[in-house]
Amino acid sequence: MKAGFLIAAPTSGSGKTTIARGLMSLYTLKGYKVQPFKCGPDYIDTKFHAAVCQCPSINLDTFMATAGHVRELFCRYGADADVRIVEGMMGLFDGYDRDAGSSAEIARTLSLPVVLVVDAKSAAYSMAALISGFANFRPDVRIAGVIFNRVGSERHFAMLRQVCNDIGIECFGYLPKNPALEQGSRYLGLDFSERPETIQLVELLEKNVNWQRLLELMPGAETDFKPASPSVREDEKDGKRTLVALNGESFSFIYQENIDSLKNVEFFNPETDVPCLDDVDLLYLPGGYPEKHLQALVDAEATRQAIKDYAERGGRIIAECGGMMYLCKAIVTDDGEFPMCGVLPYCITARKADLRLSLGYRRFILNGREFRGHEFHYTRFLGETPQSSVQVLNAKGEPVDTPIIRYKNVLASYTHLYEIK
Repeated sequence: MKAGFLIAAPTSGSGKTTIARGLMSLYTLKGYKVQPFKCGPDYIDTKFHAAVCQCPSINLDTFMATAGHVRELFCRYGADADVRIVEGMMGLFDGYDRDAGSSAEIARTLSLPVVLVVDAKSAAYSMAALISGFANFRPDVRIAGVIFNRVGSERHFAMLRQVCNDIGIECFGYLPKNPALEQGSRYLGLDFSERPETIQLVELLEKNVNWQRLLELMPGAETDFKPASPSVREDEKDGKRTLVALNGESFSFIYQENIDSLKNVEFFNPETDVPCLDDVDLLYLPGGYPEKHLQALVDAEATRQAIKDYAERGGRIIAECGGMMYLCKAIVTDDGEFPMCGVLPYCITARKADLRLSLGYRRFILNGREFRGHEFHYTRFLGETPQSSVQVLNAKGEPVDTPIIRYKNVLASYTHLYEIK
């Protein structure tokens, strides 16, 4: 049996990412092989997981994938791990429709025990009502215990431990209040490397959390089935290449399962490499922040021209968010207009005054196939939004104005797709 648990919280901002990252680091430093997972479509937290665990973090999402696929992913990627840690999203029961798609649904799907991270700042015995409510709300979601965050003192923790004793729930420990451990901005300033305060975080968790006890938490029998062998398409047997744009920030938001489900994958950096596209079956331009590296992309003129030529002769391209921006005529910022590949006749604005958050699940049907994904961006089209090739819906089936752009064999959108092959 292998240790496995899901780290969740009553609300966003409670500290689950900090504690999840810290525990992943702690177990890795102790010599355990840790396989990280992330509930939902987030592609930023997974970068932090990978930095400390030295292996890709896998998204588990019951809107973008079936429950069976989620179980298969958990089993397949965690097969050789000593510890499997799943970081939740938002509040434990927050989903796209009530608790559908929530961390709680992932816990139920995988029969995983939940470790609840509770922000205890400015609270004491009132925590009894909150924790008791979460523990008893859904009998099919097992709250194994609590880790308190932002605890003010040893005396404060003693009161919180008494709360757990009184309501009969295990207290795994706490993390003291420390401004240095607060997570910074998740946009326009990301550093996916191991953060400098991680050592301090690990020391605090080792001292104040019963990490040995957490190792005794085991996943249920539902995760013990044999994973299915991945299918191989006929056109993946002919030796053709899949070329994927990848670098630190410009093109980096990728679901690992998308890469692992493709064959003959090679990577290139559009800022420095001129790709050979002669025998490429698919050019994949994932999302990221190209607006942060515009001059480097502009200077790589030969790369932009090679991609434009490939598109014009009918090459297959999937471009998501930042990748779509790269295919456009130009990206406009407060510093001016920067020419991009020119495959699509649109301009994108990244001017500060124009930034607007667009966020949510997306789905659409194209050529008889349903695509599902997620949208998260601040930039937008300059001027009128292009007409969409198909109607895009949100998670509740309501129409949204996200355009799906088709040009020859190019499929481009602000939506980050799951299962692109």
